[in-house]
Amino acid sequence: MGGSNSGCCLAFTLRYSSSWCFALCHEETWTLCSCFCNGTCVQIRPIDHQVSEFDLFTLDDIDSAFQNITRLTYSQNYHISGKGEGIVIAPHVAGHLLGGTVWKITKDGEDVIYAVDFNHRKERHLNGTVLESFVRPAVLITDAYNALNNQPSRRQRDQEFLDAIMKTLRADGNVLLPVDTAGRVLELILILEQFWEQHKLAYPIFFLTYVSSSTIDYVKSFLEWMSDSIAKSFEHTRDNAFLLRHVKLLINKSDLESVPDGPKVVLASMGSLEAGFSHDIFVEWVSDTKNLILFSERGQFGTLARMLQADPPPKAVKVTMSKRVPLVGEELAAYEEEQNRIKKEEALKASLIKEEESKASLRTELPVNDQMVLDANNTHSSSNAIGQRSEAFRDVLIDGFLPPSTSVAPMFPFYDCSSEWDDFGEVINPDDYVTKDVNMDQMLMPVDGDLAGKLDEGSVSLILDTTPSKVVSTELTVQVKCSLIYMDFEGRSDGRSIKSILAHVAPLKLVLVHGSAEATEHLKQHCLQHVCPHVYAPQIEETIDVTSDLCAYKVQLSEKLMSNVLFKKLGEYEIAWIDAEVGKTENGMLSLLPLSSPAPPHKTVLVGDIKMADFKQFLASKGVQVEFAGGALRCGEYVTLRKVGDASQKGGSAAIQQIILEGPLTEEYYKIREYLYSQFYAP
Repeated sequence: MGGSNSGCCLAFTLRYSSSWCFALCHEETWTLCSCFCNGTCVQIRPIDHQVSEFDLFTLDDIDSAFQNITRLTYSQNYHISGKGEGIVIAPHVAGHLLGGTVWKITKDGEDVIYAVDFNHRKERHLNGTVLESFVRPAVLITDAYNALNNQPSRRQRDQEFLDAIMKTLRADGNVLLPVDTAGRVLELILILEQFWEQHKLAYPIFFLTYVSSSTIDYVKSFLEWMSDSIAKSFEHTRDNAFLLRHVKLLINKSDLESVPDGPKVVLASMGSLEAGFSHDIFVEWVSDTKNLILFSERGQFGTLARMLQADPPPKAVKVTMSKRVPLVGEELAAYEEEQNRIKKEEALKASLIKEEESKASLRTELPVNDQMVLDANNTHSSSNAIGQRSEAFRDVLIDGFLPPSTSVAPMFPFYDCSSEWDDFGEVINPDDYVTKDVNMDQMLMPVDGDLAGKLDEGSVSLILDTTPSKVVSTELTVQVKCSLIYMDFEGRSDGRSIKSILAHVAPLKLVLVHGSAEATEHLKQHCLQHVCPHVYAPQIEETIDVTSDLCAYKVQLSEKLMSNVLFKKLGEYEIAWIDAEVGKTENGMLSLLPLSSPAPPHKTVLVGDIKMADFKQFLASKGVQVEFAGGALRCGEYVTLRKVGDASQKGGSAAIQQIILEGPLTEEYYKIREYLYSQFYAP
């Protein structure tokens, strides 16, 4: 297991997954765009081809990678076969992004939880994480990215966000929100859409990315992955939250330039301001004091966005303006000459390979006992005949048809593809009828009719354009006169919530990744005191061993033993006390057998937990006067019930939580104690 500042590489999980089922996500190299496939982001696009040379991978490489992906739904158990036999992987809701995932990996009854980038808060388009439902996993891998940050309430944050935007618009200013293409921007779109609808505002809002229309189109079909409120609204009223009435989708900057002058809100890619539409719009708007640049997430180190988020912000910044221009003159001639040279070399290499294959085919010897073999005296004539025939058979020979040792001429291979049959007829393979290739035109189909045909010239042309060109870059200095505001819409739990969740989960071992050195050390020291004694914070490329100290054995419960076991229902489970001895079956497997001697006595153990509020209602139903007073439950006139010890504060072993019953030994005391015992199972 290797630590990383951008995620974690687990032996059988995904590097840099960062809560996506599969996400190759580095903002300055490529971006994630729409088309969420059952929790998986399935569309990856290079950054703006117009302003950069990108040859790290191609669309064919992306298609090849996604052919190896297994799609899962939330809470679905996936059993690994082969070398991973016995390992079960299950994705669970992370609450950070649409499709964001907390991974649960189970082996031999022990759980490893991978929870990097999670959010416990319920938002407009997402439910909160289910991380708190896991208790005492063997290993928990999480991040310390937000360990030092505390957030205001969601209502206060949203109100401040809208107030800042409205203040700028009413002053005839423009608002730029640098955003990602298909992640946290969905929450911002819903906030603006709902506020504009409620207040009947007329200020235009634009969502400007190369894939804005396809992003919203795909999001509309994934409502079941979103919050309960969105799903219920669609179920009852058929109202799709992403049928946008106030947010207009744009895929070209020229469309934005054609909009009449006036205050507007633009959500443009990318969040770093290093490239994309947001970079160009920033350069145009930054020198106007009326305008506002509103950051919804922290910029990565070394980016323009991070530089502008400094306190105080810089008064001037250097930016690089790039554009792609066609090659002309000597540059075009040199490019064409180089391409011709490469083509000639490839053709020559191919012809040499074909010649070698042809010679290898002709050198194949015929068998000695073949009746077609000529006499040795006719060697020259036979050689000439073979040479003459080689031209006729050359096309066949070079295509890989080599003559077998028993034939006198090349033969076409024949494979008998007989089908299998059963009692119901021919056996059918369902995979033969599954369409695996996705039509590129359908993937890029716009949502609105007025966008028809524009994607072909917008995004597809950037990828498929083969016109010889080059990128020309110039540096210029711009004065920062507009307002700059950062508000946390990253969708991550803050430091206080992280500490509370970790204390509740109480893992046996904790691994911290993805955070600054200060934040990681702060969270590590807190967890050592309040969560568990084994906390690791690996550095980049560092390997740590978190192997469990426990040994697990598989045993078989014999029928003779189970026939004498008395189960009692406890909640959703049935439990029983078993006294047995270990033996072996005929095939050598361990088995639990009935004791050969009488079972020794054992102490009473109360199994289960009790909630004071539930017990209060239970006592009230039995006619007991009960009320909460001073943190305790006062029962009747003299009896008091209280809990001692905090179940959430767990160290190396689970802390014992005691229930203390105080009062005089009266009939009421014993009756309440009997009611209390009835809430537990005492085997």
